[in-house]
Amino acid sequence: MNHGSHVLDVDRHPSTRIANIAVKCALIVSFVIAIGFEPSTVEGKAMGFRAPLFLAPVVVVPVLARLRRWDPYPHTADALLAAPFLIDTLGNLLGIYDEYPRTDDVLHALNWVLLVGAFHAFRFRNVPDRRDATLLGYGFGAITIVWWEILEWAVSEDGFGGAGGLALTYEDTVGDLFLSSTGGLIGSIIAVRWLGPRLHGRR
Repeated sequence: MNHGSHVLDVDRHPSTRIANIAVKCALIVSFVIAIGFEPSTVEGKAMGFRAPLFLAPVVVVPVLARLRRWDPYPHTADALLAAPFLIDTLGNLLGIYDEYPRTDDVLHALNWVLLVGAFHAFRFRNVPDRRDATLLGYGFGAITIVWWEILEWAVSEDGFGGAGGLALTYEDTVGDLFLSSTGGLIGSIIAVRWLGPRLHGRR
């Protein structure tokens, strides 16, 4: 039997609200530094192009929550959605991508764990059903990495937003597709178990 989704309890917890606010504030501050002070670590990283896309969740989720009168507020989904953008931004800002070449591989997997977690955190608020949930999350993760790679390629080709530093190769793209989709599968499995409906018994 289904007895409601655990994500609602997580959303109500005070620590989830604090974590959400911290993630979003850190994301805003990171872009203020990256764009306002233009450190050498972000040269050619198209930070101007990334800003509206990466900062969109900071505005969009609260607006949707208010318009749709979500109660409790979706702190879990909000934080999980913003976290990959924060991690990627910090990786560029701190020069971690340049210093440690494997960082991109690690974060492609990790960020898709979080992104698919956000997908389930939103979904389980309205659909307290585990059936096919893991595959749905996996599919969502796979689709988003395909479009992310297409977007990266397009930006790199025309240099929009100063993206001349994006050295993309076929091998890199295929690797990103594999790592992100695999991270999405892992994130889907974790989120379904942690955020999904409680199963107290089956016939």
